Amino acid sequence: MAIHLKNNTNIKKINSCGQIIKEVQSILSAHVKPGISTWELDQIAEDYTVSKGFIPAFKGYQDFPSSICASINDEVVHWLPSKNRILNNGDIIGIDFGVFKDGFYADGAFTFSVGEVDSQVNSLVKVTKESLHKGISQAIPGNKLFDISKTIQDFVEDHGFSIVTDFVGHGIGRDLHEDPQVPNFVNTHENREDSLDLEEGMVLAIEPMVNMGQHEVFVSPDDQWTVKTKDGSWSAHFEHTIAITSKGPMILTN
Repeated sequence: MAIHLKNNTNIKKINSCGQIIKEVQSILSAHVKPGISTWELDQIAEDYTVSKGFIPAFKGYQDFPSSICASINDEVVHWLPSKNRILNNGDIIGIDFGVFKDGFYADGAFTFSVGEVDSQVNSLVKVTKESLHKGISQAIPGNKLFDISKTIQDFVEDHGFSIVTDFVGHGIGRDLHEDPQVPNFVNTHENREDSLDLEEGMVLAIEPMVNMGQHEVFVSPDDQWTVKTKDGSWSAHFEHTIAITSKGPMILTN
């Protein structure tokens, strides 16, 4: 495992990318309404990012064709935007988006409710977002990676939902995906003492993916990208890029 610690200059560059993600989130929130297509949302995100002199990080990454991942309802992550995918009242949509400039990346995700959603779905979205912030609170020097993972898992399961275990968060910086992997769960045989020490200068993309039903997922054979829940239950996704500092976690996409 090769973990690359970042200095203040590196973190500022990542933070500048993160601010574009924040601005895109704000812009998209005004456009996520019944009747809009995921392709239109993709174009809005890409056009704004490029206009600011930044690069959408996902487009072309491992041949991914779009700037955002736009996952609706039982789609967990990685759905490809399409002119034929139209948002309906009561849907939820998870949008994952990355930005690159000056040699550094930032990564973020957010789940929007479309119009009026069911109360249990609203709870799913709220718990997923809160679990992310619970996990971030553990990202301090002297803690273990285990502390982030277990805090997220415990919070989600205490509210009756399940954590996706096939996909995890990650380090980020000069590469979109760096060491270490950042699970949102701990294995039953895992010991805190054996977990990675968290250090000042680590930059992590923490991203819980939470299902209303069971945790099992599969990759759609139709496009080899889209991840869906096996039981058809709905899923939510939130992500922040954070830096571990001597003063605590710094959210770089907030």
